[in-house]
Amino acid sequence: MVVQMIAVGEQTGALDTMLSKIADFYEDEVDIAVAGLMKLLEPLLIAFLGVAIGGIVIAMYMPMFSLIGKVG
Repeated sequence: MVVQMIAVGEQTGALDTMLSKIADFYEDEVDIAVAGLMKLLEPLLIAFLGVAIGGIVIAMYMPMFSLIGKVG
């Protein structure tokens, strides 16, 4: 498609316009791909942070539970 658009741009003398259209097309494609990747990455990031914070909370409370068990 790019080669054909460049050929048409050369034939009509509007190569700069065709290159601009090609750049806009591929910029839109990249934006769509990045948006899709972010939709996939968001739940994974939330799960990772949940596990990390859960591990920190467990690491804080385990010594307290073992002390309570020894006292009681």
